[in-house]
Amino acid sequence: MAKIIDGKAIAAKIRAEISAEAALLKARGIVPGLAVVLVGEDAASKVYVSMKEKACADVGIFSDEYKLPVETGEEELLALIDKLNADPKIHGILVQLPLPKQINTERVLEAISPEKDADGFHPYNVGRLVIGKPLFQPCTPYGVMVMLKESGVELSGKEVVVVGRSNIVGKPVAFMCLQQNATVTLCHSKTRDLAAKVGQADVLIAAVGVPEMIKGSWIKEGAVVIDVGVNRVGEKKLVGDVEYAAASERASAITPVPGGVGPMTITMLLSNTLESAKRSGN
Repeated sequence: MAKIIDGKAIAAKIRAEISAEAALLKARGIVPGLAVVLVGEDAASKVYVSMKEKACADVGIFSDEYKLPVETGEEELLALIDKLNADPKIHGILVQLPLPKQINTERVLEAISPEKDADGFHPYNVGRLVIGKPLFQPCTPYGVMVMLKESGVELSGKEVVVVGRSNIVGKPVAFMCLQQNATVTLCHSKTRDLAAKVGQADVLIAAVGVPEMIKGSWIKEGAVVIDVGVNRVGEKKLVGDVEYAAASERASAITPVPGGVGPMTITMLLSNTLESAKRSGN
């Protein structure tokens, strides 16, 4: 039976470290600041923003929220980002996605100063990640890497299979694993014989967004399984991208859903904001 990789416990440990470092910065007169911008009334986005507000308060990070109506124009949003870029109290800027259809998401993300891009989505930061010199790393894949490290999983020389090629998780986590000297296979909807590819993995990272698409019988005996997927099935049940019960019979370690990768995403947002504040005080 697989060991459970407890994302809540790892996140709590990292947040305690962030809180201690934030207190040291405050003693030097620097209060880490995060601006969160929400456009519209998307229910899931509102929940995420409120969770981020609470997380900031818990670790001593100043949080400034900007809640704009759904009809907000692109130029108005860009003007707000320019203002936040110039505000010395703000060290991290996050624009909650998705944005309403009248706003060009790519243009908005590119308008955020790379030095304040707490989500790690600016093309400059993506490029730095690719060459192995990251400034900010995207929060969910960054959280995956911290979970692996905290769980004592050595990636050097291992076969890592990533299922899902999104810009938010799949692609960046593949590059992060390469930097740790893993041999990485990046799979997607056009991959032939996905089961065989998954079966080669010493470490499987599933980030495809399809409920239990990856069957437990595909998992190599002793593999480590990181399930990034969070899929609602029915009224209340949440499941991952991996068939958890069957996979946990074969894996050596596995993340649950919920309580696995999820708690790490906001934690790494806090970490990115803290690191930006530390750089501003040098």
